Amino acid sequence: MAEGTLQPSPTKVLDTSCIIDGRIEGLLFTGFLDGQILVPRFILQELQTLADASNDQKRSRGRRGLDILNRLRTEYPQRIIIHPAEYEDVATVDDKLIRLAQDINASMITNDYNLNKVARVQNIQVLNVNDLAQSLRPIYLPGDSLDLKIIKAGKEPEQGIGYLEDGTMVVVEAGSDLIGDEVPVVVTSALQPQPVG
Repeated sequence: MAEGTLQPSPTKVLDTSCIIDGRIEGLLFTGFLDGQILVPRFILQELQTLADASNDQKRSRGRRGLDILNRLRTEYPQRIIIHPAEYEDVATVDDKLIRLAQDINASMITNDYNLNKVARVQNIQVLNVNDLAQSLRPIYLPGDSLDLKIIKAGKEPEQGIGYLEDGTMVVVEAGSDLIGDEVPVVVTSALQPQPVG
């Protein structure tokens, strides 16, 4: 390849759990994802099956996914494409996604831990939304200050618990009398979760 030659952005294949999760909307809106994004017809069918389920939770997830997909197709009609692939000979939706990604040399967008692992073993580039979210979490070091609302009592006497915007739990010593208040706190130690991907 000659120096300065531009390569097209690889096509991406979107899985069901990532659509239902909804963070894909923010990624598209902010411009962090480029290129075409394919939603295979079998993913659309899986969303419909969920939306028609008798189980309330599954039905709610399926409907949410269909609503998000409709918004994405309205907002990004040139980028969100329904792909006609079926793969009748392949049993599971995950296996169909892997086959499609291999067939068209696409990367995969998912937040499914096991699908992520299986796809990577088969040399498919995976864009894991959970990994991205984890990498963007703010890092607080001992001595850093922040304002935090104390939500509830902690496990130990006199502890209060609050949460950062990303859901990270914060334990506040001598915070049990401050439940319901937003207070300035200083970080004394931090436990960073280990990546799971």
